[in-house]
Amino acid sequence: MKERQVRTDKDAADFGVVAAVRGSVVDIRFDAALPPIHTLLRAGDAGRIAIEVLAQRDEHHVRGIALTPTQGLARGMPVHDTGGPLQAPVGKKILSRMFDVFGNTIDRQPAPDAVQWRSVHQPPPPLVRRSTRSEVFETGIKAIDVLTPLERGGKAGLFGGAGVGKTVLLTEMIHNMIGHQEGVSIFCGIGERSREGEELYREMKAAGVLPNMVMIFAQMNEPPGARFRVGHAALTMAEYFRDDEQRDVLLLIDNIFRFIQAGSEVSGLMGQMPSRLGYQPTMGTELAALEERIANTDSGAITSIQAVYVPADDFTDPAAVHTFSHLSASIVLSRKRASEGLFPAIDPLQSSSKVLTPGIVGERHYQLAQAIRRTLAQYAELKDIIAMLGLEQLSPDDRKVVARARRLERFLTQPFFTTEQFTNMSGKLVSLQDSLDGCERILADEFKDFPESALYMIGTVDEAKAKIKTKTETEPQASEAAKEPTHAVDDT
Repeated sequence: MKERQVRTDKDAADFGVVAAVRGSVVDIRFDAALPPIHTLLRAGDAGRIAIEVLAQRDEHHVRGIALTPTQGLARGMPVHDTGGPLQAPVGKKILSRMFDVFGNTIDRQPAPDAVQWRSVHQPPPPLVRRSTRSEVFETGIKAIDVLTPLERGGKAGLFGGAGVGKTVLLTEMIHNMIGHQEGVSIFCGIGERSREGEELYREMKAAGVLPNMVMIFAQMNEPPGARFRVGHAALTMAEYFRDDEQRDVLLLIDNIFRFIQAGSEVSGLMGQMPSRLGYQPTMGTELAALEERIANTDSGAITSIQAVYVPADDFTDPAAVHTFSHLSASIVLSRKRASEGLFPAIDPLQSSSKVLTPGIVGERHYQLAQAIRRTLAQYAELKDIIAMLGLEQLSPDDRKVVARARRLERFLTQPFFTTEQFTNMSGKLVSLQDSLDGCERILADEFKDFPESALYMIGTVDEAKAKIKTKTETEPQASEAAKEPTHAVDDT
């Protein structure tokens, strides 16, 4: 009888009552002990409404943010204390699957079995575990590896509008990461459109990269609480593969600005005093808590590529300023280069990388990258003169600069594995040394007598010679074939 009474008292302590509902903000009264901050509460039929505790108002009330829509929630309804925080599934079985912020599968397949559940609130790795070496993360893409090298365990920002090849570039990097580095890729959609997520899932499946990939989404129609926590859930999955499986992880986040935006909505709903331009006063802390978990440790590395939206193209916006402070590389995609067919459409003059220093990439790579930038910058300055007066009015030295720059632009294009079905060109994975050798030989005018088209959409620079040879061999055959019908007419 005494045991039954204790059990009843304990069960009563796990339940509270809804005291007030204001949109996504819910106040709950607990007569016994209050649940700790970040505890997940459940309410409604079958616990369909999830609430995360964010503040303890007094000795009997807590205030939480709903992670699901609050339709049907009313004062006086019971609320169950789950006794722990929001958790995400981890394990080998989550590969090739698509999840929401609660770890539920959204790919119309059964839930994975034999998975562990871990809290999404994890501390960043301690300083003693972090790697002190700065290593270059090779992508196999010439324009990135030569001019904007990524850091292993670093964070890169990807700036690009619609239709410039952002998704294709991300897909190719996933393909190269999985196929050639035996790594794992995790795609995290924060405030993502359901159409974009579905298209990306189909593209990944068609490209054959889904078996070593995990996708997790919080769509833009979901409450701000879900969009605010999906990044933490994705990082929990990434940390499992880094620490337990000791594998390198490529984490793709689209879009990091929507994480800040969701935090601003949560802050406003909780009644906090807004800071500059209406952003939450804790924006720097919230972003750092997410970004600092992306790190290179003694067991593996999480390398992140984050799409960044800059509000109104104002780079002094607090969201952009705080994001830039965490990035080690910025990759800018140019619509003008995309319209010229120069894919990947990376703008080499606007893109930058903190890794591109002699102490990390080496003296040769650094000097070569600077020479390429100088050549392309001189060509950009000469474009106006060429448009007005023509190429013939330039000095011989300037004409050489233009020839080198145009050949460099075409050599930095590359056929992708993930676009083979559209271009009928087999994808190319180019090592860093082959990319540097090609750029060095072009700058040395080794290919000045080659047509520019010979360097377009190739892998290594030696393929240009093979391309010319093949074209030379096919041209006589084509001309002879063109003459044969004429002779046939004459004979008749």
